[in-house]
Amino acid sequence: MNGMSKSIRIRLSIMMFLQYIMFAVWSVPLAAYLVNIGIEGLYKATILSSMALGCLAAPIITMIADRHFASQKVLTVLNLLCAVLFFLAAKQENAMSLFVLLLLAMFCYMPTWSLTNAIAMTHSPLEKFPQIRVFGSIGWVASGVFSLVALWIYGAKIDGTATPLLCGAGMALVAAIFNMTLPNTPPPGKGKETSIIDAFGLRALTLFKDFNFVLFSIISMLMMIPFTLYWTYNSEFLKDKGFELITFTMSLGQFGEIFLMLLVPLAIARKGIKWTMTVGLVATLVRFVAFLSGGLFDYTWLYFVAILVHGIIFGFFFVGGQVYVDKKAPKEIRAQAQGLIVLICYGIGMLIGNFFNGKLISHYMTETIVDGVTQKVYNWNTIWAITTVISIVLLVAFCLVFRDDVTKTSEPMTVSRSSDKEEMKES
Repeated sequence: MNGMSKSIRIRLSIMMFLQYIMFAVWSVPLAAYLVNIGIEGLYKATILSSMALGCLAAPIITMIADRHFASQKVLTVLNLLCAVLFFLAAKQENAMSLFVLLLLAMFCYMPTWSLTNAIAMTHSPLEKFPQIRVFGSIGWVASGVFSLVALWIYGAKIDGTATPLLCGAGMALVAAIFNMTLPNTPPPGKGKETSIIDAFGLRALTLFKDFNFVLFSIISMLMMIPFTLYWTYNSEFLKDKGFELITFTMSLGQFGEIFLMLLVPLAIARKGIKWTMTVGLVATLVRFVAFLSGGLFDYTWLYFVAILVHGIIFGFFFVGGQVYVDKKAPKEIRAQAQGLIVLICYGIGMLIGNFFNGKLISHYMTETIVDGVTQKVYNWNTIWAITTVISIVLLVAFCLVFRDDVTKTSEPMTVSRSSDKEEMKES
C-alpha cells in the first residue's frame, strides 16, 4: 500500500488511543486498590497476574479470529465483553470473584493488541505504522486525566478505589462503538489449518539450539522480576508514600517513552543490539538506585527519576530484544519467534516476577496497631536494595555472556504483528 486516506489514519489512531487508555486507567492503580480492600499475599499476586495469564491464552484466541472473522468485528465483540467484565469487577471485593472476572477480561483484552496492530498494518504503509501506534502510548499517558478530572471537579481521589475499573468499562464501551467505523479487515488466514503449535510459536523452539539465543531468553525472562516490581506493584509503593495521583504520576514514564522510542532504531543502527539492550539494563539499575536513594536520603524527586527512565528501559531493552529476535529467526518462523519471546517474557517471566515480588513485599511488610487502627509498615529500602542487586547481576551477566551475533543495520526498524504484544507498558 502506497498511502492511506486522512480519514483512515485518524480512525486507526483513535482506535489505538482507546485500546490502551481502557487498560492503563485501571491496571496502573490496581495494586493500591487491592491493598485498600484488604487483599494481600497470594491472592493479590494472583489477581495482579491476570494479565500474564491472559497473555498465555491470547495467541489461541487471536489465531481463531484470524482464521474465521473480520478483525474489526472481533475487536468490537472483545471490547464489549471487556466493558461488561470491568464493570462487574468494579462491584467485587471478594478476592476469588475479582480474580475470575479480571482473568476473563484479560482473555478478552490481550488479543486486542494483536488485532489493532493487524488492522493498522493492513490499512497503512508499514513505515507509517509507528506514527499510528504511538497513539497507544498517548492513550496510556492520557489515562491519568481521569484522576485529575475527578480531583478538580469532584474533589475526590479515585486511585485506590474501584472507580478506575468503571472508567475502563466506559472506555471499553466507547471503543466498541467506535470500532464499528473501522475499515473492513477480512480474516488473513481464512481457510488455513488451525494449529496450536503455530499459535504458541512452538516451531520457533529450534532457535534454542543456539546457545546465545538461550542466554538472551533467560536474561529477558529474569529481567521481568525487577520490571514487574515497578509495573505491577509501584502503585502500592506510591500509595504508601502518600502520592494521590498515582495513575497520572506513573504515566509520566510513558510520556517520556513517546520520545525515547524514536531513538531506538538509531541506536541499533549505529551501536548494535548488545549496546542498545545494555543501555536498557543500565536504566533499570538507575531506576532502583533512585528508588533506594530516595528512601535512604528522603529525596522524593528521585522517585520521579525512577519513573521517567521507563521509556529507556522499555524501548532499549525490550524493543531492542524484539529486533534481535526478528534478525535472529529465519524468515519462515519470524512471527512465531516473536510470539515465543512474548510468552517467555510476558507470560512466564511476568508470572514469576509477580509472585516473587508479592512474596518479597509481604516478607518486608509488618502490621502495627496505632490508636486501635491497624497500619501496614513497609521496609521499602530493603526491597529496593534487593532489586538493585538483582539488576546489577542481570547487567553484569548480560555484558559478560551475551554476544551481538546479528549484523548492524541502517534500515528502519519494522514491527511485525505478533511482536507488538511486547509493547504493553506503556509498558
